[in-house]
Amino acid sequence: MLLPQAEIGSRKFKMVQTLSLIKKVQYMQKIHPHLRTRIIFFIFLLILVNCEKKDVPTVQSDALKTEITRLSDSLNAEIAVAFNDLETGQEFYYNEKSMMHAASTMKVPVMIEIFRMAERGELHLEDKIEVKNQFYSIVDSSVFSLDVNEDDCKTLYDSIGKKVIIRDLVFDMITRTSNLATNLLIELADAKKVTATMRELGAENIQVLRGVEDIKAYQKGWSNYTDAYDLAVIMRAIATAKAASEASCNEMIDILGQQFYRKKIPAGIPDSVKVVNKTGSITAISHDCAIVFPPQRKPYVLVVLTKGIADPEKAENAIANISRLIYNDLQQPRNLN
Repeated sequence: MLLPQAEIGSRKFKMVQTLSLIKKVQYMQKIHPHLRTRIIFFIFLLILVNCEKKDVPTVQSDALKTEITRLSDSLNAEIAVAFNDLETGQEFYYNEKSMMHAASTMKVPVMIEIFRMAERGELHLEDKIEVKNQFYSIVDSSVFSLDVNEDDCKTLYDSIGKKVIIRDLVFDMITRTSNLATNLLIELADAKKVTATMRELGAENIQVLRGVEDIKAYQKGWSNYTDAYDLAVIMRAIATAKAASEASCNEMIDILGQQFYRKKIPAGIPDSVKVVNKTGSITAISHDCAIVFPPQRKPYVLVVLTKGIADPEKAENAIANISRLIYNDLQQPRNLN
């Protein structure tokens, strides 16, 4: 088995330290020759300890691939997975470049752009904007409105005609996947600028074209699309404070951590483990993207996208099963011999 880059780098560093110590000892021998035997013995003990192969928890890629294929075949569905372990550097991909409708996962890029706008001084998160339910199609600029009955967050509609704090809109967009908040924030941020920011972060394929329920755009196929790879890039950028400043990324993690919808990736992980995530669902589409914080190690990023599963509960269970397999693997260290 190939060692993760982080482990290889660590061993090289330890060997350099050991060689440096040997040189120092050679110099010391000139001063204290009677200590030669004890010092040399001590040095070789250090070499043995530093070069010992340690157990490193890793995802068992072959077994995981087999299980994803089984799930995909049994459900007659398309499944895409992207996994990045910030502890070991291990990566796992399955259909990671397969483009799918982004559903509400596109709200994470919108959140990032809003925070970056605040950092540039283009707005303040405590600023207030008016809540309205009148938007313009990207097809012909015709007016459309959102249906409150199709929105998971209905309380915001009570504020139409009033002003609401931007930070609160971001919170509703992520934690309760509010479509009304999303459209207000996309109008503020500009979908093209959101996509441009994702390119800057290294997400090359994701397309944030419009807000929610632009039926004319949907009928033309002008929708928001992503692949698992790009969502992993985006979530990793938040986890490593590359998406914005460290303070902004920490706040974004805090918002994601208050996610109301927890039946997918979080469902495969013990309740005691911190998981921050954003789901997305439309007809026969069910996604989740998450940062998982196991105890006593760095976090990992997991994205699971599914397409073609008509029963939402079956899709949720499939995503939870994949999440569970990965988490359990990382709790079982394996010898690298």
